[in-house]
Amino acid sequence: MRFVQKPLFLLCFLFFTTISFGQEVTTYYLIRHAEKDLSDKSNPNPHLTEVGKVRAQAWKTIFKEVSFDKIYSTAYHRTLETAYPTAEDHQLNVEDYDPKNLYSPNFKKATQGKTVLVVGHSNTTPYLANKISEVQSYTDIEERIHGNLYIIQCIGDTVTTQLLSIE
Repeated sequence: MRFVQKPLFLLCFLFFTTISFGQEVTTYYLIRHAEKDLSDKSNPNPHLTEVGKVRAQAWKTIFKEVSFDKIYSTAYHRTLETAYPTAEDHQLNVEDYDPKNLYSPNFKKATQGKTVLVVGHSNTTPYLANKISEVQSYTDIEERIHGNLYIIQCIGDTVTTQLLSIE
């Protein structure tokens, strides 16, 4: 009888400790869209180049083991085409976000406690990283750079950021 009580006590202790001391973790993976077709300078919504399509597939491979809850993209061809391979691989829909209203209270609430991929642009991606971390660490991404990966983790009031270059 003592043998049964001990594991039961331990199980209850671990369960209640997790509830009372555990903190919710929100993790954001932020990337810029892959290489876009610049052949028509008047086109505000170009598709990805062949190199860009290869990079989008590479992101899928990189994110293979990440358990995403949500994937966001702006409504542009280049961002959606970058997000789709990863979304399909994780059996998730790509949700729209407004690049003019980054990290709104609604977005923050919808992503709280989740692991999220956000595909943005050379100016919106670092700006979103700054908004989430509440530190102005990042500037616009140079046009030739498509391999920045911002990883931001929020645990309670503590926010950590990492910037990796995957070129």
